[in-house]
Amino acid sequence: MKKEIKKEILDVCCGGRMFWFNRKNPHALFVDNRTMERQLIWKGKDSRVGEEAWFEVNPDKIMDFRALDLPSNSFSLVVFDPPHIIEDNDKGWMKKKYGALRTSTWRDDIHKGFAECFRVLKPNGVLIFKWSEVYFPVSEILKLTPIQPLFGHISGKAQKTHWICFMKF
Repeated sequence: MKKEIKKEILDVCCGGRMFWFNRKNPHALFVDNRTMERQLIWKGKDSRVGEEAWFEVNPDKIMDFRALDLPSNSFSLVVFDPPHIIEDNDKGWMKKKYGALRTSTWRDDIHKGFAECFRVLKPNGVLIFKWSEVYFPVSEILKLTPIQPLFGHISGKAQKTHWICFMKF
């Protein structure tokens, strides 16, 4: 009989698990509100233009990050990488690949997402939050959470992706 590993990590918007070194990490519970399997045509401005790439979203459980069906104080580490795209502004492969927030409710959705992430996080647990300033600056996003971040890092060619660390004291 295979021993089940207790899941200490929760990724609430796992998508394609693209930043994970081990996309099948046995300590992580991967959740998303969708599943998807599709071939995408790369539309970037580099050597991959025109290439087809297989992409899938295959969470362990289907859940909405705004209302997680999980017990409170359950995870030592929570990863929160919500969609950064607004549904009305993008109809192409970026929306299909990363998902989209609703134009009319994005603030409330992110606020609820933070609340749920902190609810399921154990005391002294860590929340890693990733945000790309495609439409909204990180300063606007941080107004949607009552907990102040500890530190963060800006990355990417355009310096628009923010990795931010919180701790639930």
